[in-house]
Amino acid sequence: MPSGSETLRHRVGKYSSFAELARHEVHGKDYRVRALARASPVLILAPHGGLIEDGTSELAHEIAGLEHSLFSFEGLKPHGLNRDLHITSHLFDHPQCLELLARSDVVLSVHGCRGDSCIHLGGLDQPFIGVLARELLAAGFPVEAASRKYPGLHPYNVCNRGTRAAGAQLEVTFDLRHERHAASIGLAVRRAIDERLALMAPAPRRR
Repeated sequence: MPSGSETLRHRVGKYSSFAELARHEVHGKDYRVRALARASPVLILAPHGGLIEDGTSELAHEIAGLEHSLFSFEGLKPHGLNRDLHITSHLFDHPQCLELLARSDVVLSVHGCRGDSCIHLGGLDQPFIGVLARELLAAGFPVEAASRKYPGLHPYNVCNRGTRAAGAQLEVTFDLRHERHAASIGLAVRRAIDERLALMAPAPRRR
């Protein structure tokens, strides 16, 4: 069992900002960034992608498809060394990510977590979380819709930093991050995104 100091370091991370990380790590060697701005009010992001939390970049790409904006920060170090690149979600401040967030109404972040066969939902956008839970359950995935372990309620959590100051996050266990599940999860989440956008659409004016 890890000591108290090790547990704290695991939770908070080695670096408290991207600027601090960039002073010690080499872009293109230790990490890379993929940022795609599209004509969509939706941003899908994987702040701990690549080998930091295996499978989250791929899942974020699957959800974004060719329609929605995408940001992925990806660890490239050998296995076992990428945890140093994990900037905790409420401190994540990569400039390109913040730029995309500033013009995105609907934000979904994709993370990896420990445990068996569960997708934990968190964030401040409760209507979005509701439709995500419904669509993922309908697709046959086990869901914890109001995750106690991964609530995502911090106002500076990267998922909550879009234009509406409320977004959602998926914390996905390793077994469900396998590529064989990506298409099904992606389709369910994209349906939820469409529902969320429909809820946000202004009502037609009466004549």
